[in-house]
Amino acid sequence: MSAAGIAHCKRLASLFAEPQKLDVLSVTEWDTLIRIARRGNTLGKLAECAQHTTLNTALPGAIGNTLQSALTLSHRQERAIRWEIQCLRDALADADIPLVLLKGAAYLARGIPAAKGRLYSDVDILVPLERISDAESSLMKAGWASTHHDAYDQRYYREWMHEIPPMKHWRRGTVVDVHHRILPRTAQYDPDPKRMLAAADPVGDMPGVFTLSAIDMLLHSATHLFHEGELPNGFRDLLDIDALYRRLAALPDFPASLHTRAKELELTEPLALALRYAHRLLGTPSDKPAGSTPRQKMLDWMYLRALHPHHPLLDTAGAPAARLGLYIRAHWLRMPPHLLARHLGRKAWMRLFPEPDPQLEKKEGP
Repeated sequence: MSAAGIAHCKRLASLFAEPQKLDVLSVTEWDTLIRIARRGNTLGKLAECAQHTTLNTALPGAIGNTLQSALTLSHRQERAIRWEIQCLRDALADADIPLVLLKGAAYLARGIPAAKGRLYSDVDILVPLERISDAESSLMKAGWASTHHDAYDQRYYREWMHEIPPMKHWRRGTVVDVHHRILPRTAQYDPDPKRMLAAADPVGDMPGVFTLSAIDMLLHSATHLFHEGELPNGFRDLLDIDALYRRLAALPDFPASLHTRAKELELTEPLALALRYAHRLLGTPSDKPAGSTPRQKMLDWMYLRALHPHHPLLDTAGAPAARLGLYIRAHWLRMPPHLLARHLGRKAWMRLFPEPDPQLEKKEGP
C-alpha cells in the first residue's frame, strides 16, 4: 500500500474512534469515505458513528439517506442475530450443551464496540469435539440442515477441518457454523480448544450463553485473519482487533497476560502479525513492531497491500498479486502439501467438470 493508502486507513480508523471529526468533512470527502467504507464492509459502523455528530441531521440528502439505510440494515441484523442466539441456545439446551459464541455474535452478546454497525452472514459457535454429533442432531431437530451434500465436501469438513459443514435453517435461511476447534485439524498451529472452552465466560444477561474469555477473543480474531486469509473483510477484522486490544489495555497485567496466553495456545505468530499491522495501519497502541527479517519484509509487502478495503482509491499495482500470495499462504498453513495438492486438484476438476445436481434433475424431470 502507498503512504497515501496507509494514511486513508488511519484516517478512517480515527473517524471511527472520534466521530466528532466527521463534522468537518466536505461532501466530496463524505463521498470518498462512504465508497471506501462500503467496500470494507464498515458502512454500518460509519453510520453508527455519524449518529454522534452535530451535523447528522444536516447532512446532504444522498449522504444522509445512505447512512440511514446502512443503519437500518445493521439494526435489523442485530435484532435477527439476538433472536438467532436464543434459538441456538434453546436447541442446544435439549442436549445439555452450552452455547459458546465466536466472532461477531460474541461481540454482540458482550456489547463490545466492534459489534456496532456490523453485518452478519452467519453465527459461529464452539462445541466440544466429543459433543459435535449431539449438537448437530439437536440443531437438525430445531430446523437446521447441512448445506454441503457432496461426499467429498462432507469428508473435507469432517476429517480435516475445524468445523462440520455449515448448517442452514430451512425456514429463516440463517446459517450457523459449528466449530470444534478454531483452526483445522491439519493446520500447522494446534491451539487446544479444551483450554479455550474451559476459560469461556458466561454472558450475564443471556443465561446459558457463553463467549471465549476476553483475551481468547482477541487471539481468535487475530488467528482468523492471519491464518485463514479471509481478506475481503480484512480491514473490518483489523478494526475488531484494534477494538478488542484497546478494551483490554486497561487491565493491570496486560499485555503480558496476552503474550503468555498466546504462547500457551501456540498462537504467538498470528498475534504478532495482528499487532504489527494494527499498529501500522490503525495506530493501535500495541508494542512497537519488531525489526524485519527477509520473510517479514515479504509479509509486509503483501499485507500492507491487501488489508485495506479493496477499493481502487487504495489499491496499488501489486495489490492483486499480494492477495493471491496471501491466499496461497493461507492454504499452505491450513493443510500439509500432499493434502493441499489433492484438495486443490479436486476443486479444479470440479470447476471444470461439475457433477450434475440430483435434486435439480429430479425437479426438472426426464
